[in-house]
Amino acid sequence: MNIRRCIFGAVFFLGIVLQFACENNLKDVEKISAKKLLVPVDKSVGVEIIYSDSARVKAKLITPELLNFKTEKPYIEMSKGVTVIFYDQNQQETSRVKSDYAIRRERENRVELKRNVVVTNIKGETFKSDELIWDETLKRFFSDKLVTITSKNNILHGTSFWANEDFSYYEIVQSTGDLSLGSGLNPE
Repeated sequence: MNIRRCIFGAVFFLGIVLQFACENNLKDVEKISAKKLLVPVDKSVGVEIIYSDSARVKAKLITPELLNFKTEKPYIEMSKGVTVIFYDQNQQETSRVKSDYAIRRERENRVELKRNVVVTNIKGETFKSDELIWDETLKRFFSDKLVTITSKNNILHGTSFWANEDFSYYEIVQSTGDLSLGSGLNPE
């Protein structure tokens, strides 16, 4: 029984020492919580932004809410969804991009569109993915996520892809799907 009492006593003593060793100083906790980082944010609602080059409208961005974070690496967040409409030189719509969420990294000239990303082009093709990146400098969209492209007679799936801004040209990686080659083929 003596050995059990010694072991119990040692464990009890060690438990008390550890309890006091792990106790936080309330003043230290208050100091840390008082040092919350304040980030200046501009909030705009019902936003429509026109992108132009040489007095020609190239694109229009529409979002119900835009948060402009003025940090060391500034960014714009559109957490309530976004629609971007692209136009050709004749001001005709060439493509439309929609997503449930978007973030624009200002210094990188890059927009990340996420959740339920849907793109339609002038040919009537529809592109769907969970994520799409718009590189404003290269004037390209790309994604390393699964993509589905639907046209009048075809449905393609791929592991990734890239497209020009108006989605008139695209390349899809590891594509699978139903492809209609036209009615001019002889089935014999």
